[in-house]
Amino acid sequence: MGVDNGTAVTEFVLLGFSEFGSLRGPLFWGILCMYMVTLLGNSLIIFLTLADSALHSPMYFFLGHFSLAEILYTTTIVPRMLRDLLSSRPTIPLASCFTQLYFFALFGIAECCLLAAMAYDRYAAICRPLHYATLMNRGACVGMVGASYLMGVITGTTHSLFIFTLPFHRDNIIHHFLCDILPVLRLASASTFWGEVGNLGVTIAFILTPFLLIMASYVCILATILGVSTAQGRRKIFSTCSSHLFVVILFYGTATVAYMKPQASSSQDTDQVLAVFYTVVTPMCNPFVYSLRNKEVTGAMKRVMKKYLCCS
Repeated sequence: MGVDNGTAVTEFVLLGFSEFGSLRGPLFWGILCMYMVTLLGNSLIIFLTLADSALHSPMYFFLGHFSLAEILYTTTIVPRMLRDLLSSRPTIPLASCFTQLYFFALFGIAECCLLAAMAYDRYAAICRPLHYATLMNRGACVGMVGASYLMGVITGTTHSLFIFTLPFHRDNIIHHFLCDILPVLRLASASTFWGEVGNLGVTIAFILTPFLLIMASYVCILATILGVSTAQGRRKIFSTCSSHLFVVILFYGTATVAYMKPQASSSQDTDQVLAVFYTVVTPMCNPFVYSLRNKEVTGAMKRVMKKYLCCS
């Protein structure tokens, strides 16, 4: 479906799942189940970080906000995705598309920055333990979380305002199940050069920079681990970082493959699978990573269950 060159586009058609045919029903139920697990798992993490005093530390303060960002990030995408899976004509009005793009960028960038803050917390705890209380005081933690959301707001606002000012008079078909920056940008009737330059700048500033900070933190942590004389000490240090490192690999790995692979070697089906992975599967996995691999979280879960079960 397209529009005439002289007709202003009022809605986009999302064809992300158009090729799945009879698989759309099972895909709907599978994504719905994963979405519910994401909501429940991340809500549990938030509840535990608030309810159990043993988790009132910078690491879990960041984790609680990361779980909140995960919930909001998936909620920006999944409900409409589920609706479109049941629709024979999955359309989205321009205003809704720009709104989705704004919040998708906001919470996605906030997650990148929160992961960097969590890496810095691990660096401070392992490499500078004597200065940890000073480096990670309450004000510093609140400032890092606030800066993470601010970076997301700046990114979302920049993307949305630029795209909102572009004219759309040609095709209105997006070969995706969400309004992402580049697929929408390429439908504009005017030059998108500065939009693509801006997108590259945002990618470098708010995605690549946090990733480099994370890597720098782990290089320092690795050097500290290698300097520990006992195997038990090395295992203890590594265990405090393993959950976060796994989430970083999962988050950045899928996003890197999705956004940085050559366009010539990509197919639409591959793009959809990758997008489902980083918008649905990864947020679902994170609570399991932090609960199953973290003794403090599992201990807090047992204490909270015991407390409330006994009270009832």
